[in-house]
Amino acid sequence: MNDMTESKTAITNMIKLDDFITHFSSTFTEIDHLQPWEITQNLSEIIRKQIEKLDDNFVVKEGIAIHKTAVIEHSAVLKAPVIIGENCFIGANAYLRNGVFLGKAVSVGPGCEVKTSIIFNETKIAHFNFIGDSIIGSNINFEAGAVTANHFNERTNKTISVLFNSLIIKINTEKFGSLVGDNCKIGANAVLSPGTILIPDTVVKRLELIEQIK
Repeated sequence: MNDMTESKTAITNMIKLDDFITHFSSTFTEIDHLQPWEITQNLSEIIRKQIEKLDDNFVVKEGIAIHKTAVIEHSAVLKAPVIIGENCFIGANAYLRNGVFLGKAVSVGPGCEVKTSIIFNETKIAHFNFIGDSIIGSNINFEAGAVTANHFNERTNKTISVLFNSLIIKINTEKFGSLVGDNCKIGANAVLSPGTILIPDTVVKRLELIEQIK
């Protein structure tokens, strides 16, 4: 393969986040050229910079920024850096850590864990869910127990690859969950395997395992 062919292949395999999440580039203006796994690998620093841009509708303390309209129930645990947007709800015993961004009106139910992830507007994470090292679009519903797995615990070679435009892309990391486009519906106890890419409006059935690369 010559240099020109490699360049064309690279362009074809570039994931444009605005094709998956409508408000991505207008929210994260400085990183919209990055690939999803590049974002999650650097998300803590990205969120720290994002906190510096927030207006006085947020209360910021020790790397945790909470909009004044957000509701945080007792016993939720927030570990900096975290941004919790307008009209968000965080249920009891939820655990947010290692860099988390929640857009407007995001609901994270009781007992959920969100780690190193971006979740956009009006998405609902029901209860007892795990969202790890992922970028989640708007108006998505995760029913109870559904998870985005972010690590191949069962494999000897734990390096993650993604399937995009019918081509397998090795992303040279052992930690990446999913990119989930706007308006997807994820059924109860479904599992999105590491490296899952879901286009907008995808429906995942209850108890379904999404494994795009065997």
